[in-house]
Amino acid sequence: METLEFIIYPDGRVQEKVTGIVGASCAEVTAAIEAQLGIVLSNEPTSEFFATQMQQSGLANTQTTVSDW
Repeated sequence: METLEFIIYPDGRVQEKVTGIVGASCAEVTAAIEAQLGIVLSNEPTSEFFATQMQQSGLANTQTTVSDW
């Protein structure tokens, strides 16, 4: 599940936390929001940012051998 969490501090700072999005695509998801919020002062990628998305294929490789016995 993709989650965006925002904490707005009394001084106007906004902390944003993204979870559930693997890889750098989180930047695409948050770009429009960050553009409306203002200047980004820091960015701390999580372990999900550096993870690669595993894709599972429905194909199976089979090999059949026949003996001449």
